[in-house]
Amino acid sequence: MRRIDLSRQAARVVEKLPPKHRRQVIGKITELARDPNPPDARALKGFSLMRADVGEYRIVYDVVDETVRVQVVGKRNDDEVYRILDRKR
Repeated sequence: MRRIDLSRQAARVVEKLPPKHRRQVIGKITELARDPNPPDARALKGFSLMRADVGEYRIVYDVVDETVRVQVVGKRNDDEVYRILDRKR
């Protein structure tokens, strides 16, 4: 299994989630550590990152060597995830 590295933003968002959603997001991140390219993950256009959805949330990540680096976690139905990514460029 790969190592998981959460960005500060991702860790803050996960901490503030309601318990049910937190379990879902953490479960998905754990699945990504086992298989970083699940069938429901998609490459982000314009970025060298992948995205996976779980419930109401989107997880944006990349894989470097044996580490899954979670860059951003945010709501699926708003564009905040992409605004955060644009600021990181």
